[in-house]
Amino acid sequence: MRLLERDDTGDFHLKDLPSNAIPPYAILSHTWGDEEVLFKDLVDGTGRKNAGYAKVQFCGDQAWRDGLKHFWIDTCCIDKSDAVELQHALNSMFQWYRNATKCYVYLTDVSTRKWDADGNSGWELAFRTCRWFTRGWTLQELIAPTIVEFFSKECERLGDKKSLEREIHDITGIPLKALQGRPLSDFSIAERMAWIEKRDTKFEEDKAYSLFGIFDVHIPVIYGEGKQKALKRLRDKIREDYLCLAKLWSADPRDPHHEKERIELAKGGLLADAYRWVFDNPEFRQWRHNSENRLLWIKGDPGKGKTMLLCGIIDELEQPITASGGNLAYFFCQATDSRINSAIAVLRGLIYLLARRQPGLLLYLPENTYASDDAMAWVVLSKVLRRMLEDPDLKETYLVIDALDECVIDLPKLLDFVVISPGRVKWLLSSRNEVLIEEKLKPDVGRTRLSLELKANAMQVSHAIDAYIDGKLSGLASLQDDTSLKNQVRDILHQKANGTFLWVALVIQELSEDDVESWHALQIVEEVPSGLDRMYDRMLNEISRYKRDSEFCRRILLVATVAYRPLYLDEIGSLSELPEQIVGSTENIRKVVAKCGSFLTIREDKIYLIHQSAKDYLSASALIFPHGAPIAHRDICARSLELMLQKLRRDMYGLVTPGFPIDQARTPEPDPLVTIRYSCVFWVDHLRDSITDKDTPQRNTLDAVQTFLELKYLYWLEALSLLRAISEGVIAIRKLEGLLGRTHQRQLTTFIRDAHRFALSNRWIIEQAPLQAYTSALVFAPVGSLVKKRFKTEEPSWISTKPVVETDWNACLQTLEGHNGSVYSVAFSADGQRLASGAGDRTVKIWDPASGQCFQTLEGHNGSVYSVAFSPDGQRLASGAVDDTVKIWDPASGQCLQTLEGHNGSVYSVAFSADGQRLASGAGDDTVKIWDPASGQCLQTLEGHRGSVSSVAFSADGQRLASGAVDRTVKIWDPASGQCLQTLEGHTGSVSSVAFSPDGQRFASGVVDDTVKIWDPASGQCLQTLEGHRGSVSSVAFSPDGQRFASGAGDRTIKIWDPASGQCLQTLEGHRGWVYSVAFSADGQRFASGAGDDTVKIWDPASGQCLQTLESHNGSVSSVAFSPDGQRLASGADDDTVKIWDPASGQCLQTLEGHKGLVYSVTFSADGQRLASGAGDDTVKIWDPASGQCLQTLEGHRGSVHSVAFSPDGQRFASGAVDDTVKIWDPASGQCLQTLEGHNGSVSSVAFSADGQRLASGAVDCTVKIWDPASGQCLQTLEGYRSSVSSVAFLADNQGAHGYGLGQDTTWVICNGQNVLWLPPEYRPTCSAIQGRIVAIGCSSGRVFTIGFSRDK
Repeated sequence: MRLLERDDTGDFHLKDLPSNAIPPYAILSHTWGDEEVLFKDLVDGTGRKNAGYAKVQFCGDQAWRDGLKHFWIDTCCIDKSDAVELQHALNSMFQWYRNATKCYVYLTDVSTRKWDADGNSGWELAFRTCRWFTRGWTLQELIAPTIVEFFSKECERLGDKKSLEREIHDITGIPLKALQGRPLSDFSIAERMAWIEKRDTKFEEDKAYSLFGIFDVHIPVIYGEGKQKALKRLRDKIREDYLCLAKLWSADPRDPHHEKERIELAKGGLLADAYRWVFDNPEFRQWRHNSENRLLWIKGDPGKGKTMLLCGIIDELEQPITASGGNLAYFFCQATDSRINSAIAVLRGLIYLLARRQPGLLLYLPENTYASDDAMAWVVLSKVLRRMLEDPDLKETYLVIDALDECVIDLPKLLDFVVISPGRVKWLLSSRNEVLIEEKLKPDVGRTRLSLELKANAMQVSHAIDAYIDGKLSGLASLQDDTSLKNQVRDILHQKANGTFLWVALVIQELSEDDVESWHALQIVEEVPSGLDRMYDRMLNEISRYKRDSEFCRRILLVATVAYRPLYLDEIGSLSELPEQIVGSTENIRKVVAKCGSFLTIREDKIYLIHQSAKDYLSASALIFPHGAPIAHRDICARSLELMLQKLRRDMYGLVTPGFPIDQARTPEPDPLVTIRYSCVFWVDHLRDSITDKDTPQRNTLDAVQTFLELKYLYWLEALSLLRAISEGVIAIRKLEGLLGRTHQRQLTTFIRDAHRFALSNRWIIEQAPLQAYTSALVFAPVGSLVKKRFKTEEPSWISTKPVVETDWNACLQTLEGHNGSVYSVAFSADGQRLASGAGDRTVKIWDPASGQCFQTLEGHNGSVYSVAFSPDGQRLASGAVDDTVKIWDPASGQCLQTLEGHNGSVYSVAFSADGQRLASGAGDDTVKIWDPASGQCLQTLEGHRGSVSSVAFSADGQRLASGAVDRTVKIWDPASGQCLQTLEGHTGSVSSVAFSPDGQRFASGVVDDTVKIWDPASGQCLQTLEGHRGSVSSVAFSPDGQRFASGAGDRTIKIWDPASGQCLQTLEGHRGWVYSVAFSADGQRFASGAGDDTVKIWDPASGQCLQTLESHNGSVSSVAFSPDGQRLASGADDDTVKIWDPASGQCLQTLEGHKGLVYSVTFSADGQRLASGAGDDTVKIWDPASGQCLQTLEGHRGSVHSVAFSPDGQRFASGAVDDTVKIWDPASGQCLQTLEGHNGSVSSVAFSADGQRLASGAVDCTVKIWDPASGQCLQTLEGYRSSVSSVAFLADNQGAHGYGLGQDTTWVICNGQNVLWLPPEYRPTCSAIQGRIVAIGCSSGRVFTIGFSRDK
């Protein structure tokens, strides 16, 4: 930052200062005029001549009078000729004004020397109309500084932002709270945008740029782009930040700020006299003003006012902290709400408020912001918050957590985090007196942690309660006319309160009821007992006296007490089984809730327990729970199932279109899910809590669960999607499977297991398009799926021919999509909670293998990532890439910790030693390197291979290191000395993968000769050669117990072997590309693979035997074509064959053999009597599709034939090939009529026009040529394509976007331009053909299928 420094003589000079050494300074705000003093004027010494020099002199002199030597002025402290400096200045301006000790506003059009007719100074009117309030940049100059002083053109002080705040508010419309220093994030985007609307700027783009600080965004400045583009970029950046925040807090749309407001409203509002005593407390003052005291713990019994005390402290501290550029974030735990009663929720809330108030901190958030509360969420969010708190630009930060004792999940983790958090942060915590909290937070020797016990401050608390009572009684209308009565009531309340705010609040609430007259007040306060429990007894007794409604109140209190979140009126009415006359009206439910004494409060139609102590009391009440809590949970589960049976149906929101996206779905009015929202998400949790340790669910409960699932399962999945809770549903089904595992209800447990697989397989698409639960999910489910069988009638009637699918669920549990390139490597973390994948898109992704959710995308490599590996403790992740580097990452935060350089070739493999102290890498420079992953130092370089090192692996004890290489050898090394212990020879191809068994007694290698070898690493003897793959073996891995062994290969399969016998136990199929990497989870229960189809698959290695072998090609299908009448379908594939199918039944009618290379193209003649195929053996064959006989073999091309086409009359036939030519043939005689030359690359596609008069060809030379097929003349060459032309076709005159087809990304079947049927990854086409309402698809797996549609959808 560049400042002006004034000396004793009144002169000043420019001074460049580093950002960490900025002294206190003043700053000038003004409007530009003629002859301003610019940076260059001060540098060359000509500034004094300019008219604007008087402003500079004024600012320096005024700063000097205020004890400041340094000051800043925009005109002369920025070198605007330096584009980089200008860019930095515009993005830093708000912060510079915010950090200034004082801001002086110099108003050139306001004079104190003018007088009105009455002899008063007329500056007030000029002030209201002055130019300063109309300029764009002065907005942030008004908002940012804490102290803003206004001066007339005579340099006389007019007042400051505080004394003139009412006038400034009237002039600008800016809310008083914004002028007083309230965090700008508390004001909506639209509200802040409105502040600039009536202001002008010299350059139109500045209308956007002057808002950078108001929204705390940083984007490039591009003068000349225009106002609209600049505003769009600004809005896009704001939207990006807010979407990130929305994701972070999607678990509960109420942020901590709103929760604080709700609490204050529920407790009757804040009274300053009830909390101000704490500011004079010695412990509080020491914590507030001493930098060494980092933590203050306020502890006290229930109802003693801890929460309201913290609310008051927050209100008092917020303005001075945020005005000085600091941060204040807070969180209110509530045990009665499962969304805000966990350590993860606390972290998420604090991160949310910090990032909302300082969006620059969003850079620490990972790609996925963890809306779920899984095991990884704590790891990730704790690191995110720690990094935020360690940010070098973070100023004074205060973090407040109320009711630690109500953090019921992972409280010890939260306490540990607080205690070891960075020293610059101050913590304010409150809780009851609990042993665990006491042990963690008790004052330490250095007094960095302090405690303030309310019991020890009983006198101050008593005075605060007296003030609270006085304040509340002053608001009671019934007592205002009788001072004597009010004093009597007050004295009794003072006497009975016993330091408990909640007790007073409950009594005041009773006195405030509409039917309480003044003469009742004394009787009430005399009758009411002291103490919370006795007060609760009285309230419950009052409820019991209701003749008609006491049972209704009991039911409502029971449900409210055991619910996992606060319930809406409509929800609690239905769950409490109130009579239909009550449930039918929200207002009637409200009336019954109002009769539940003061136990409950209602806000925005949501019901809250008044206090945690109320929940504790009700939970122990035999009157509310006559049969105990487990029975209450059982009844709520049963009622939830009953309600869902009644309410759930297909298409609840009237979406109609099968592919209607969830983000466009609108909640109808009335919402058909309004009474069952809670039940849909939480019914399984109530079932869980109805089961004691020695108990199993009762038969009638199990019957109800079975009935619900068999009748409503699909409707439930749709409802969960509409509620944006499909992930919770998948978790619920998994919980259910675990809960019922010990029952003898085999039929039910089997159905639930199938339902879990159904949900896992279709989670993503149902989440995106709810109605695909009835289309894609059912159509592609295995034949044996119980869900498919049960909901057969829900399958779409408009699909007349369904694809042939597998008999049962295969071993693939999940397919993880997201990479944009082949996946070369996969690795599980040791705890199985994370899965990493490295791919050709230069990224590493970290996944949740249970849900399939992508946690992180790690970017930084400059080439394909070939290998990934977790450290044993899961705290680091290594990746090796084609950019010759190894990177070490923090998998929780996504931060790159180290970049290890030294290899002179692509890094193909990385591996950690078992203790995590060493990291090995193998590379294209024929070497293996051993690194210290902590320091990044290279410890050893192992040389000896005569080719690229493809794979490295440590033995379990870390005493040996194996490497496999292109030189067809495996070497065993001593990693400590770097000595080569063994060289294993015998491979007939490059060694692509190596792995030790867990006990180190066996060693496996995968080879490009399609085999796997098992070795004795001690003797170097080959024990087994495993054969069976039909492609190079890319990856090998042992199961953790060493009893199984997996291999992935270029034949797109994974094989599971018995390493002892060499027997192949399973073959897992499903990938559509080369399988590059395989990995077992630590427990051996899951198995991951990465492949050239850009996907990661997670498998169940135990259930692979359930695969059906569908009749199909044994290679990727390259081409499909319908016969003209649609009765037959032809396909050509990598297995050198052509197959002819019945598209109605899916039956294979003919297999045509004869080609000696891949079949690239097939086509029928117009009359359907002939079928042509072009192949990699450089020939075209013409077949009789009825008999399968080969009629002609057309030879003449000098390269693979990639495309074939009949003319419409069948008299000519065209072929395009790799030899850059097109040939025209007589299909009857086999004679070559023409050879068309002109392309400078392989011809990929040929097509005749409808009249046969023209022929088009597309090629890899990025051109299309139009030919006269009779003369062979080239009529046109169409250029301008930026890549190879893979397909050409003439459009018919009536062709349009009607009927069925495939979407642009081939993941959807579309009808009339709308998505109707989603294709799972294993059913996506490598080629396709459309014949009317029949869609034919060929897949890379060799599968060919057709889907017939009976009508448009």
